Amino acid sequence: MAEGKKLAGAGLRGQVAGKTALSTVGKSGSGLTYRGYDVKDLAEHCQFEEVAYLILKGELPSQAQLDEYKAKLKTLRGLPQALKEVLERIPKDAHPMDVMRTGCSMLGNLEQEDTSVLGVFPNQEDCVDRMLACFPSIICYWYRFSHDGVRVEENTDDDSIGAHFLHMLRDEAPSELHERVMNVSLILYAEHEFNASTFTARVCASTLSDIHSCVTGAIGSLRGPLHGGANEAAMDMIEKFKDADDAEQGMMGMLERKEKIMGFGHAIYSESDPRNAIIKSWSEKLAADVGDTVLYPVSVRCEEVMWREKKLFCNADFFHASAYHFMGIPTKLFTPIFVMSRLTGWAGHVFEQRADNRIIRPSAEYTGPELRKVTPIAQR
Repeated sequence: MAEGKKLAGAGLRGQVAGKTALSTVGKSGSGLTYRGYDVKDLAEHCQFEEVAYLILKGELPSQAQLDEYKAKLKTLRGLPQALKEVLERIPKDAHPMDVMRTGCSMLGNLEQEDTSVLGVFPNQEDCVDRMLACFPSIICYWYRFSHDGVRVEENTDDDSIGAHFLHMLRDEAPSELHERVMNVSLILYAEHEFNASTFTARVCASTLSDIHSCVTGAIGSLRGPLHGGANEAAMDMIEKFKDADDAEQGMMGMLERKEKIMGFGHAIYSESDPRNAIIKSWSEKLAADVGDTVLYPVSVRCEEVMWREKKLFCNADFFHASAYHFMGIPTKLFTPIFVMSRLTGWAGHVFEQRADNRIIRPSAEYTGPELRKVTPIAQR
């Protein structure tokens, strides 16, 4: 290897791959910030649309700016007929992340970003606003048609993206509590520095590709079980336990068998995930609201066992599982909610990459055979 070059750690962990003004992860103090704001502060005081505005435009909106932004998003919820026809052809047993990937790609065919001038993207913000408004419509339209045989009305008048999603899913406007929890959840998932899906989006953007290709690629990365889906895996696990004691026994057995337990630990955070305490408190409120006496205590006991036995903490996904369940959201739709939120972070990073672009093209350490001659086929 040439002098001065250093092989990156496994999975590029610990390597600096670029600059961003969007977020800090695992730094001393807050643990997670968006454009300088502590995520706990944002989750307590803001709506998701405010945070989306912050990530995409650089500053929190005034009330007038927020009202205007939300009014714009409301007008963008409807789906083109051609996209609906594609969604109706996707089978019931398809992976919902594949539905999101296909929906985003089809939208990009129908409503193309203007890339006519090389390196100039005059309507990138409008394209992202459109995706932000209609991604909930895409997943709910497919789910309701494939599972219930219903062509759901996607032009709701709900005030927020989270309420819009719940309304389409359940055929009724959500309670104030459920809308608030969805707002918090979408804020917590909105941005997380150079994670795998975000880096995918930036690599795609560095080739000067269109915004829909960047987001479609990011969805493909998030689909993998080592990145997205931990909240679904957590739900599959905790719903098998009948009470907290059963959970402890089951968890100890899984640890003894060295089975993979999803929803614990994190590649960047070393002591705790700052998002966990926030969503855990809302899961507790939701448990009280529905009269749950099993799922939340089971989740708490799982958290206690993993910390006691392995010093592993819950990440953002673990208590999201019970929170989403208490709101009546099917487990298979947990990760698409992540897409609805993280779109903002992906897009913000695409904007950054485009603004100061160099194509992302790292080198590799070759481990194959030394130089050799081709043997004529008759002699092989």
